[in-house]
Amino acid sequence: MVTNMSNLSEAFRLFSPVGIALSGGLLIVFIAAYVLYTLVYNLFFHPLKHIPGPLLARASGIPYALRMRNGSMVAWIKLAHDKYGDAVRLNPNEVSFISGETAWPDIYSFRTGQYKNTGSYLKDRTWYLKPANDTWSLLGANDEDHSRMRRTLAHAFSDKALREQEPLIQQYVDLLVHRLSEHATEDKPVDIMRWYNYTTFDIICDLTFGEPLYCLRDSKEHIWINLVFAAVKAVGLASVRAKNPLFAYYDKALDYFKNTAGIARMRLEFYRLAREKVGRRLDNGTDRHDFFSYITKNQESKSKAISRNEMDSTAVLFLAAGSETTATTLTGVTYLLLSNPSTYASLVHIIRSTFSSASAITIEAVNKLDYMNACLNEGLRYYPPVPTGFPRVVPSGGDRISGHYIPEGTSVYVSQHAANHSARNYVDPEMYVPERWLGEEKYRDDKRGGFNPFSFGPRGCLGKNLAYAELRLILAHLLFAFDLTLVDPAQQWMDGQKLFTLWEKPSLMVRLTPVVAK
Repeated sequence: MVTNMSNLSEAFRLFSPVGIALSGGLLIVFIAAYVLYTLVYNLFFHPLKHIPGPLLARASGIPYALRMRNGSMVAWIKLAHDKYGDAVRLNPNEVSFISGETAWPDIYSFRTGQYKNTGSYLKDRTWYLKPANDTWSLLGANDEDHSRMRRTLAHAFSDKALREQEPLIQQYVDLLVHRLSEHATEDKPVDIMRWYNYTTFDIICDLTFGEPLYCLRDSKEHIWINLVFAAVKAVGLASVRAKNPLFAYYDKALDYFKNTAGIARMRLEFYRLAREKVGRRLDNGTDRHDFFSYITKNQESKSKAISRNEMDSTAVLFLAAGSETTATTLTGVTYLLLSNPSTYASLVHIIRSTFSSASAITIEAVNKLDYMNACLNEGLRYYPPVPTGFPRVVPSGGDRISGHYIPEGTSVYVSQHAANHSARNYVDPEMYVPERWLGEEKYRDDKRGGFNPFSFGPRGCLGKNLAYAELRLILAHLLFAFDLTLVDPAQQWMDGQKLFTLWEKPSLMVRLTPVVAK
């Protein structure tokens, strides 16, 4: 009995003040030793030790995560490439490239020809938030599912489909001009960014669900615009937590004092509403040529059929990828044109001398305006709507990317903004010069092969043709109908913008003067 009591007493000594202090001290020593070991390993023994980069970023994922959370990623990546070169280790297990002319095909191309013996570079799913319905859309699907879905969805974005969809797109562009005319008549400045958002959201929602958000009709923002941005923002923040558990624990602890889950809830609400709209679209049925008409047409084919969960996830993808990015590009191009008066004047002259009426401005006609296409491409170069990379995982056995050996399992990508603003790739990279796309001698050595704003290879953006059609039509109609000026010419609109997967943009106020027909 005495022995048992003695043993019990010894056990309880662990919970005495001395025992607690000793246990806590041992825990701290263990954590410190583990952290030190990790830092030393990442710097001196990691398979990526030969790739240069900021010291702290090579040692730990914390510098990267902090910039993801505070929105300062873009400037940091550019500075890193300016200092360390074409390939930069921005995270212990991530490498960014700006050598786009070789890195794009090495990472993203079809696995044929010189790449036929290299395994597929799969999406790095730590960068993508797990779908609300546990079913990946086209964006995050594995190779087999991606190929099956793309076979069906490609029909919805074909040239034939675009011709069939043109009347619907023109309808919303005409409504945009009409609404802006009302403001111009009253001499009211407008936030052109908001109006671009209204237009692109109405178009993509009508093409997806058979009805718009009625932003243009009602001249006001729909809650979905904020929901889309919140959903996209949640992706980046969730990626930080997935890669750095420290931040997941921090946010969980912070929840006791401050609600940090609002963005995640908005994302789930966005998915719920999208699923409801998909259900109504499927129940209603229609002969109109929209995205779901092509999806339902192929449901009898096993090789092309898409499940209901895949439809819901893909609808969310359409809304996010087909609205905000197009509106962002239009806003950026508008600002760049108005900040470069001679370029603006040249484009306006071409549009107004080419078209005698608004009805003559068609998709086919604007496709032929080389100078407009150059203005848009230069805008996409200067201000890419997705300025960071599309992360992929190096396959088994490792591979050489732009001449650098990269071990398997590494997350790799081309950082678009850094590549597009590098003197390595472009002459006068900080200038907006559409002429570089038109063969001007000064820019003949620009590495335009590295320009891929819609990604590259088998997973390149399906909506590229639709996006270009919207960009050309909206810009042409706007500059045909109005003279535009910045309300504040001194505003440096692009300076200081934060990035949360997509740009967080301030208002762009412009004044519109209706063009008097001659």
